[in-house]
Amino acid sequence: MALVANRRSVMTLFSAHDCVRCHRVRIILAEKDIAVDVVNLGPDELPEDLSDLNPYNEVPTLVDRDLALYGTHVITEYLDERFPHPPLMPVDPVSRAAARLALYRVERDWYEGLDAVQQASGSGLTKARKILRESLVSSAEIFELKPYFLSDEFSIVDCAIAPVMWRLPAVGIDLTALPQAIQEYADRVCKRESFQVSLTEAERELRL
Repeated sequence: MALVANRRSVMTLFSAHDCVRCHRVRIILAEKDIAVDVVNLGPDELPEDLSDLNPYNEVPTLVDRDLALYGTHVITEYLDERFPHPPLMPVDPVSRAAARLALYRVERDWYEGLDAVQQASGSGLTKARKILRESLVSSAEIFELKPYFLSDEFSIVDCAIAPVMWRLPAVGIDLTALPQAIQEYADRVCKRESFQVSLTEAERELRL
């Protein structure tokens, strides 16, 4: 087993200070009150032997005893199954499939859209912001249906969306200019205790 894992006797999450995908995992850990050692790293602070755990040498990477996991969706579903209370995935197969499909859309449309905004400049930045904003606005009717995304209860999908909502003002997308249902949803999920606990100092500074 990798050295970085052998040094640790408790569950460990290798995370980044301001990474939307790592933040998603941290919200789940907080929501389930899981005892974990969260190691937040800067882009130049990755342990040399992290690649022994994760061949892509990236975060998030989760180590649970002799098990090393990477890939945000793999980590989040593992945590929900390993620690079933409170459940964040629906019980029945049809609803679980709908949740997975929603997660796929969030990753493709909003995570990749956020990545594009953060990496762009000049006219490319304006275009990337417009694409992300329009994608969010096009989903306004879904946000109107229930208190949480397609659900009456906070779910694994909300754990994925909440970090995007938190970052919108920092990337130049005014939340107050978005449809009311999206504003209310963002306020609701970002005020949850688990969300507040999950924030790093770098993430808190995004709203200062």
